[in-house]
Amino acid sequence: MVAVGRLHIWDKLQHFGAYLALSSLAVIGFRDKRRGIVAGLSMFVLGTVLEGGQHFSPGRAVELGDVVANGIGVSCGTLLGLPFRALLAIL
Repeated sequence: MVAVGRLHIWDKLQHFGAYLALSSLAVIGFRDKRRGIVAGLSMFVLGTVLEGGQHFSPGRAVELGDVVANGIGVSCGTLLGLPFRALLAIL
């Protein structure tokens, strides 16, 4: 298995993809639509806290660009999760 650091993928794209998946799964996973949206959007708080925690980890750095990429991923993931949620409700 190839280490993530060796994939040569822009790290902001990795942040975006991870939080897109996290937030869309939260939106899809909750039975109540409103709670799903709140859970999906709360992934931004998770990303911000995890990014801030890097300040205390040796060899890591806090980057505002990572927080922005997380936020964009959360927003897109929440919006993307809504149609999938409706599609799964039909099935």
